[in-house]
Amino acid sequence: MSDRAVNQVTIIGGGLAGCEAAWQLSKRGIPVSLFEMKPEVFSPAHKTEHLAELVCSNSLRSNATENAVGLLKEEMRIMGSLVMEAADATSVPAGRALAVDRNLFSLFIENKLSSNSNIEIARKEVTQIPGDSIVIIATGPLTSDAMADSISTLTGSEYLYFYDAISPIIYEESLDYTKVFKASRYDDTVKGDYINCPLTAEEYESFWRELLDGEEVSLRDFEDKKCFEGCLPIEVIARRGIKTLSFGPMKPVGLVNPRTGKQPHAVIQLRQENREATLFNMVGFQTKLTWPEQRRIFRTIPGLERAAFARYGSIHRNTFINSPALLEKSMQLRSNRDVFFCGQITGVEGYVESAASGLLAGISASYHLSGKALPIPPRET
Repeated sequence: MSDRAVNQVTIIGGGLAGCEAAWQLSKRGIPVSLFEMKPEVFSPAHKTEHLAELVCSNSLRSNATENAVGLLKEEMRIMGSLVMEAADATSVPAGRALAVDRNLFSLFIENKLSSNSNIEIARKEVTQIPGDSIVIIATGPLTSDAMADSISTLTGSEYLYFYDAISPIIYEESLDYTKVFKASRYDDTVKGDYINCPLTAEEYESFWRELLDGEEVSLRDFEDKKCFEGCLPIEVIARRGIKTLSFGPMKPVGLVNPRTGKQPHAVIQLRQENREATLFNMVGFQTKLTWPEQRRIFRTIPGLERAAFARYGSIHRNTFINSPALLEKSMQLRSNRDVFFCGQITGVEGYVESAASGLLAGISASYHLSGKALPIPPRET
């Protein structure tokens, strides 16, 4: 520790976790150097140059404190989370869930960090882990090859991986409102925040068969198709049986088609993407179908016959470290106490969980910098 800069922390990666860690450190008066490789280098999934870019869904899931993720969000609000402040400030209608305008969300966080005198943002790729300061590695599941090699050398461990998929986004003006209806699940007292595409049993079976036969993006021959169970491609779910989709992302429970007065056999829900309500994403429709097949198959859905796609679904490989073997509960690397990890590279899944791990890593790094015993969250959190 004597050879490092004792009064600052270096953070590599400007995603949710890295930004949250930087914010927590800055609140405690600690200077931060935050490195983000965009726009110099882009990963396969990132599209904008902004910090805290939401790559997949625009939803931070349930706001209800009766479940784990809702309670975690509330705990983060109490602890002064920047990510939660941004989400609340840029929210869009999504029923009982917290969804955001992804562009406004990123800009909110970027502006907060850019105007903070304790935070210096460097737009350059880091290829080697620095040894002259406390470091928080928040490079995400799409870590660049050079940094991945440096992390592997530091930890002496191979990476684990899985494939993650992204849902398509559709222009609202291309929807057929003679076939779709607005409603939120289990709530018939208001117009509703979701656009719903209802299917009859016959339409559902036809759509299911199209998914089974759809052409998929081919992965490298030597790579197994390991997909994250919480974000499975729609066609992978379809192969588990004809009823799987109707009990999963296409479940109709809690929804009534106002044209028939009945619950549809199945439903595709579209969730608002931006505050202007010009873009909607297909909820739970992560896919690795080719782009031409997405156009062809998804346009068989009632109401989407003329759908115009602002973004097609896609698949990318996520890598992560073996955290239980490498990290303390404080997110500190066991083999080098000046290094912390946070975010999806640690194996956590979800925007809220990634940001929460950044919050913990930032607080832990501040304690380490001051020579205090690192805080461990209680089991009740």
